[in-house]
Amino acid sequence: MPFDFLKRRTNERDHAGVPAVAGARGVPFDALTEEWRLVGTMQIEGRLSDALNKREAIALAEVSWAPVDGTAELSLAPGLQSVDPYDLILVIADERSLPSLTEAERSAYKVHKIAYDVALEVPPFRVIGTIHLYPGSEPGRLLDRATEMFIPVVDATAYAGDTVLGEPNVDAILVNRFYLRGVEQIDKRTGIKAQRLPGGPLGGVSWQDRSR
Repeated sequence: MPFDFLKRRTNERDHAGVPAVAGARGVPFDALTEEWRLVGTMQIEGRLSDALNKREAIALAEVSWAPVDGTAELSLAPGLQSVDPYDLILVIADERSLPSLTEAERSAYKVHKIAYDVALEVPPFRVIGTIHLYPGSEPGRLLDRATEMFIPVVDATAYAGDTVLGEPNVDAILVNRFYLRGVEQIDKRTGIKAQRLPGGPLGGVSWQDRSR
């Protein structure tokens, strides 16, 4: 494994890893950088998205790696014991990335939010799925500077060109907004840009505010 394959890794101390957080649990992850795919376990406390958005190095375990273009199989990378969230473009997540919650608590995360079907350009990748935003927030605002580095895209599929990366329609893909270069509202059934309907809204939530 190339020693400097992660951009922000600058010295041997960083490469050796960071202490695991007290009370941390092991959460499986599948992440993509510009050139590499990393698979293993992150030692975190709470939600995976919250841990990534702290922008602090995260302790890793049981890591394997492979070129993102699929030219080689995954192989063990025992020397990779931590990762800086800045280096990760996409992190594929599932229900195991969440702490144990009641159904009411899960629903509370989405209360008062509006769903938008979008295509996100995060070179060299493209992600198609659904984002949930508070009323008054437009998908294009994701390109603005914000405190949250990663945005969750649910029921999502990641592409490299025309190739699907991993499984389609995964629970969520966490997208690093620092790499985000384009946002387009689409019809997720076709992957084509949503067409504006003639006329104006009569009140309430218009088609522009709720994806179908």
